Amino acid sequence: MSSRHATTPPTRSWREIPQQVNRRALSSGGRRRVVLSGLKTAGIVAVLAGVVWGGLEVAATFQANPRKAAETAPSAPVKDLVLVTDGVLDQAWLARTLALPKNTSLMSLDLFQLRTRLLASGQVRSATLTRSFPATLAVSLSERMPVARLSAQDRDAEPRTLLVARDGAVYEGVGYDPAMVQTLPWLAGMKLLRAGGAYQPITGMESVADLLAKAKLEAEHLYDTWRVVSLARLESDGEIEVVTRDETKITFGLTEDFFRQLANLDAILDAAKAHPEKSPREINLAVGAQVPVAFSGVEPADASRPKPPAPAAPALVLPVFPHH
Repeated sequence: MSSRHATTPPTRSWREIPQQVNRRALSSGGRRRVVLSGLKTAGIVAVLAGVVWGGLEVAATFQANPRKAAETAPSAPVKDLVLVTDGVLDQAWLARTLALPKNTSLMSLDLFQLRTRLLASGQVRSATLTRSFPATLAVSLSERMPVARLSAQDRDAEPRTLLVARDGAVYEGVGYDPAMVQTLPWLAGMKLLRAGGAYQPITGMESVADLLAKAKLEAEHLYDTWRVVSLARLESDGEIEVVTRDETKITFGLTEDFFRQLANLDAILDAAKAHPEKSPREINLAVGAQVPVAFSGVEPADASRPKPPAPAAPALVLPVFPHH
């Protein structure tokens, strides 16, 4: 008996069936919708391009002519000045120094020029000015602090007191307590120059400031007797000369530690108290451990004899240069 094997045809997918379909033509309404969609897309692209172009033009205008751009920008007049400082200057000084015209708009302010006015005083080390909308100008100051004073006199003018900061800047102090100013020693033995209407910094003041700060902190009873600090031998010999109220001259050296020199000075003055018949007139602390001391006799006190007047502050005659 023979067997018959049935053959099953392979399964075919409907995707393999050829289909003859003609693309349907768009109606007039469809074509209109396609055109409107294209125009809408093109409009959006044009608007975005215009915004980008306008921003670039505004940025270029500010960069090329910031003053003109500031004048055209809407802004209210300045109503408030806000001052933040680490020193003694106050709101009245700020308003007087800036001298803003009435009804000046915030955007029209030349911040660079105003900053230059603040720094011209010499008392201000750094200044930051910030616009705070709608109508506030905020000013942040970092001030110098005086370490010494000097008496300066222009030709045919009255002497006046100027202050000197640690970095050598010379300026007229504003807002300081007069009692504090009276405790500062006078400077002498250097030339004070002025050019372009400004005093030139005094060189070597950082070393002097270190000595004064160390004395005030570690030996204030000695510092309180110091009247004049001379810089005459600072550059040539590296020495600072101090004259006390009783005319004792003390020499400090830059190569020796100031604290050690102050300790030696304190010991010498304590030892001198045991011999009231003589007093030290010159003490040289700049030569090391062996401190030479020159003594002078002390005249007996005479209540009937009037005391000599206290010597005036050392004055410096300033050379006058034309203003630039």
